[in-house]
Amino acid sequence: MTASRTASVKRKTSETDITLSLNLDGTGIISIETGSGFFDHMLTAFARHAGFDLDVVCEGDLQVDDHHTVEDVGLVLGQAFAEALGDKAGITRFGDVLIPMDEALVFAAVDISGRGQLHYRVDVPIEMIGNFDTTLCEEFFIAFCSKAGVTMHLESLAGKNTHHILEATFKAAARALRLAVSIDPKVIGIPSTKGSL
Repeated sequence: MTASRTASVKRKTSETDITLSLNLDGTGIISIETGSGFFDHMLTAFARHAGFDLDVVCEGDLQVDDHHTVEDVGLVLGQAFAEALGDKAGITRFGDVLIPMDEALVFAAVDISGRGQLHYRVDVPIEMIGNFDTTLCEEFFIAFCSKAGVTMHLESLAGKNTHHILEATFKAAARALRLAVSIDPKVIGIPSTKGSL
């Protein structure tokens, strides 16, 4: 593999101003600044377990709430992911994993299919962690999948602590994507009978 699988994206609206860079074959260089502490924590866990280098700076309308910040970072990250993958030649394409975090257990399965969709069955006991609305995690993954062209299934199988469940969810998504983007030496060209993804 000689081609660099990297991308940089800038996006500015009346609600958010985002600069993001991504390296799918990273070495653990991560810098996240969104202004939302819990979201920063989730993105850091995501990048670390995916094996991606990720740099995100987002200035959002947090005086309203975290919604625009979380959703728009998902959109930009998904766009960068798709751009970094390029034509997807040689990738494994599929990935699935079970991730435990203490009492929590989360399943993730992904297909880099070009058909962005999310199937989210993650049950959390409480809606707020501090001032972070936990329903926004689903919004992040919807946005990411739509722009990344990834089909993703996320399902919580056990858990009582909302922080543990959501952190396991981000880690599970990351580990499944790490498998899916990995280069498979047995794959010649695009891993699809159609010849494109």
